[in-house]
This record gives sequence, C-alpha cells and structure tokens, in this order.
Amino acid sequence: MQLTYSEKNGYKVVHFEGSLDTVTSPEVEKTINALIDADTVKFVFNFDKTRYMSSSGLRVLLATAKKLKGKGELKISNLNEMIEEVFDISGFNQILNVYKTEEEALA
Repeated sequence: MQLTYSEKNGYKVVHFEGSLDTVTSPEVEKTINALIDADTVKFVFNFDKTRYMSSSGLRVLLATAKKLKGKGELKISNLNEMIEEVFDISGFNQILNVYKTEEEALA
C-alpha cells in the first residue's frame, strides 16, 4: 500500500494505492495518525487505485472517523466497483460520507 497526499481547498487529500489489508493496515494507520494534528483536520480519502480492502482496512477508516469526531471531517471518494461492494456489504456507505469523485468531496 502506498499513500500520497496533498492539500486542496482546506482538505488533506490522501490517495491509497494497492491493498488495504491486515499486512498494510498498521502502517497506513500510523501514517494517517501522523497527519492528524491538534487543530481541525479535514480529509478526503481517494480510493481510485485501491485494489482490495479487508476488514482491517475498514477498521482503519472507522478508527480515523472516531479520532476526527468533533475536531475534523472524513470524506471518502472514488470507490471502484470492488471497494464500493465492500462498503455496501459492510454498511460503511451509510456511516461514512461517500462521494463519487474527489471534486465532489472537495466542493
């Protein structure tokens, strides 16, 4: 899993490339936690290049959303068909803010 990020419209936009699974989740969570500072933090997580997401990856998203509660925001964008199915089955599309495109999430 490779993460890259940039800042746009007051959001930290994080692009996930590869698989978010049991092996990669601990390092991904560590990297995301390093991006969360004491001030209000707004994220857009872009999954357009994510090939696979396991329950460990979903746990990272849930933990991030909980950390940001009351001091930030988490938006999810660009779910491919496979990742969208994981969100649908798990119900994460009902508890997280999911957008079709990064541009839509940034608006």
